[in-house]
Formats: sequence, C-alpha cells, structure tokens
Amino acid sequence: MVKKGRTDGRMASLPMDYEAYVFDLYGTLVDIHTEENSAQLWEKLALFYGYYDARYTPQELRECYEALVKAKEANLKSTLEKDPSYAHEASPEIEITEVFAELFRKKGVLPETELAVHTGQFFRILATEYVKVYPGTEAMLENLRAAGKKIYLLSNAQRIFTAYEMHVLDIAKYFDRILISSDYKTKKPDPRFFDILIESCRLDIAKSLFVGNDSKTDIAGAKNAGMDAFYVHSNISPQQDAGAGADYAVMDFAGWE
Repeated sequence: MVKKGRTDGRMASLPMDYEAYVFDLYGTLVDIHTEENSAQLWEKLALFYGYYDARYTPQELRECYEALVKAKEANLKSTLEKDPSYAHEASPEIEITEVFAELFRKKGVLPETELAVHTGQFFRILATEYVKVYPGTEAMLENLRAAGKKIYLLSNAQRIFTAYEMHVLDIAKYFDRILISSDYKTKKPDPRFFDILIESCRLDIAKSLFVGNDSKTDIAGAKNAGMDAFYVHSNISPQQDAGAGADYAVMDFAGWE
C-alpha cells in the first residue's frame, strides 16, 4: 500500500517506515459487540443491586443510570469548557465507576470503591456478547516489536472495562504505553488527549502513524495533532464513514496480515 492509498481488501498491512505506531483499540485491534438495551441485563443488574440493599426495579435502574451518565457528562463538559484552550471542542469522558457508586448512594447504601468497580464490571459482562482480537492482531503487533518499533494505545474507553478485557485477551504486553480516556476526563478527538500522548511519550509526530477505525475521533484527531493516519473500516466503524483525511485506508477490514 502506498501513501494516500486505498484498498477494498479485507486484510490490512501497515507501512513499516514509521518509528512509532499509535492504535485505537475497539474496531481496530479488538472486535467487540455489546448490547445495553437488553431487558435481561437490567433485570440481573437490579437483582445484583438488591443483594446490597439498593432495591430498584429494572426500569427504574436503567432510567437512573442513563440520567446519571447524561448529567455527569454535561457537568464535566461545563467544567472543561471553562478552560479557554478547549473552546467548544470539549470531549468529556466521565469515570463510569462514579455512576455505579452513585446508584448505590441513591438507595442509602455507601459502597466501597471495590464494590462499585465490580458492579460496573458485572454490567459490562452482562452487556458483552463477545470480545476478541481481530485475526492477525497479535502477529502484527509482534512484528512491530521485533522490528524495534514503539507501540502505543490511545483509546476512548473506561479503565474498569478495557484494562481487564486487554488482560483477558493478553495484548497489553505489546504496548510501550496505554492511555485510556477515563483516566484523563477527556477523549479523542480532543487535541489535549493527543498532546498527553505526544508529550509524555516524546513522540516525533513526523515519524508516527495513528491507526483507527473512526474518521472523526481517530483520523481527524490524529491529523490535527500532526500525525499520519491509517484508517480501517471495520464492523464497528460508523456505517457511512469513508475514512476522510486518512493517508491510508482499508475499506473492508476484517483483520491484519
């Protein structure tokens, strides 16, 4: 594949003339399907809360959860936008553990942090139909390491979910640094999330390639940060996404060569 190249091939291969490779996770290296609209999920989660005297009906629990997420995102965005460097581009990323803890407190229960974390992870497990690496992911990462390349992860995700899923999939070992948005209260395409990566890892952006599956968060974010970008249109990409602005693109991505 040449620079500015596009292909409809199902298997993707990376150019090897960069020093550092920065990856998105879900839809790029990891294939996942979650479903939070399942009635059974909310029934079982309500039962779990009831174990600890936080009694909800499934519908009440779902409505409270969704309202809390929305309110916390709005409050965080309002806070972030007071910083002039954000202008109107604030991309808030709440810490989801706080939502699960607040759901206990609303029923008069004061949970330990560990209980809130485990509740969130139980929610994630209930919602997850499958999580797996795309074919060839591990071999591709191993080849990059064998070639002496630096490998980083910049993911819009929640640590209490993603760190553990990466552990199960046994892929955290390939990365020189892993940055998860919930740790920083902001997410891609916010330039400050990219700046944290660039500054903390001392990246030479002229010699770095960002790899992702979303034109808005991954490709536009990376290009604004000064990096070349490699787009894969996977089963998790926005349906009409065409990889606008990418230096490389694979439009029918199914795995890594």
